[in-house]
Amino acid sequence: MQKRKLSLLDATLIVSGSMIGSGIFIVSSDMARTVGSPGWLMLAWILTGVVTLLGALSYGELASMMPKAGGQYVYIQRAFGKLTAFIYGWTVFAVIQTGVIAAVAVAFAKFSGVFIPEVSENYVALDLGFLKITGAQFLAVSMVIFLTWLNSRGINQGKWVQRIFTFTKITALFGIMAVGLYYAFTQNVLAENFKDMWSSSTFTENGNWEAMTGMAVIFAFGTALLGSLFSSDAWNNVTFIAGEIENPKKNIPRSLLIGTTLVTVIYCLANIAYLSLLPLKGGLILGIEAQGISHALNDRVGSAAAGVMFGNSGVYIMAALIMVSTFGCNNGLILAGSRLYKAMADDNLFFKQAGKLNKNNVPENALWIQAIWACLLCFSGSYGQLIEYCMFASLVFYIVTVSGLFVLRKKEPNMERPYKAKIILPVLYILLAGLISLDLLVFKWESSFIGIGVVAVGIPLYYWINAHTTK
Repeated sequence: MQKRKLSLLDATLIVSGSMIGSGIFIVSSDMARTVGSPGWLMLAWILTGVVTLLGALSYGELASMMPKAGGQYVYIQRAFGKLTAFIYGWTVFAVIQTGVIAAVAVAFAKFSGVFIPEVSENYVALDLGFLKITGAQFLAVSMVIFLTWLNSRGINQGKWVQRIFTFTKITALFGIMAVGLYYAFTQNVLAENFKDMWSSSTFTENGNWEAMTGMAVIFAFGTALLGSLFSSDAWNNVTFIAGEIENPKKNIPRSLLIGTTLVTVIYCLANIAYLSLLPLKGGLILGIEAQGISHALNDRVGSAAAGVMFGNSGVYIMAALIMVSTFGCNNGLILAGSRLYKAMADDNLFFKQAGKLNKNNVPENALWIQAIWACLLCFSGSYGQLIEYCMFASLVFYIVTVSGLFVLRKKEPNMERPYKAKIILPVLYILLAGLISLDLLVFKWESSFIGIGVVAVGIPLYYWINAHTTK
């Protein structure tokens, strides 16, 4: 039996710490190239915050009803049965959780390369002919292995890492935003960016900015949301560890609300700071200001902004902050994900060994199974590709889970609900998330179909596991 050692503060830090990883320092660059407008860029971050809050408030009702380890997996099983729950758990293991862990680990290594060239993404450490392994990939794998080992030592170790690193990165982020906003009042960059804030254009392959109007803007906006949604993902991870949270019926809904609100405010202020320091549109030319947000070197818009504030040392300051941020983010992801696989193992729907607790009262086998697959994914593609693989599938299951709220209200109307979401909240979430998913299906169809393929594999796998366990 796992003990409840996590307070409301710890739960909130898991929500916010798992959300704030590398995305906020990187994705605004690609988003700027896609929409070419400060108004649309800010709207993307605001809409992402609204969608995230709607989802979190809807999950709050489910979490208060079923404060059990496994969280979202448990909710889906209660509403739709074991098959759908297994497909969700399988997808989390195959691409959602492990894909995000890999992407964040790759980002950690990417910025470590600022200090140690041998671990950069351009340094080939091993050339196998069919596969080139970079120093960054080796470091990413090392990070995953270390944090897995650390969390296998007990919940207290994971808890304190989360506290220290989340407090550090939130404090540092507010400091950088304060300096950036100071620039807004002393320089003219923000005013210049917002002179024609809704005039949209996209950067084309031939190296020019081309104006967009009508539906082209809407489609580009939907595609740009991929980056901001990824940066705001993983807020649901706190539900996986419900069995270790004090007073989960109240503290999980509270932590979801507080954590997602805090991160939404931070993200919006960070982008205002970027727009106060750098022009939105840049080009493939030398100079931080000339490159702007859209063409920040290697998409490191956070580093570019820090360079304006602190000169050459800003690159190192921001790299260090991102390393802290990604380290804390992956700690929360690794800690939480293993609890989902334990819940599945308890239902005979995952490796049996994953359900066992070690002497430190944590599911060590589940931690290492997750680590092995995440490490393999570190070699599978770039940061951007890993984002695309996991986001479409993640959105689909958020929609499925929130839909379960309506199913359970009909199936189990008398079940205790310490917190009950207003009906408009899940309705709006399903509508907005559905439109975003449709846009991704059309304009990011290759990665979206990979996500659909992963989900589809879960169906025969479920029946195979069922047949195997009943023999």
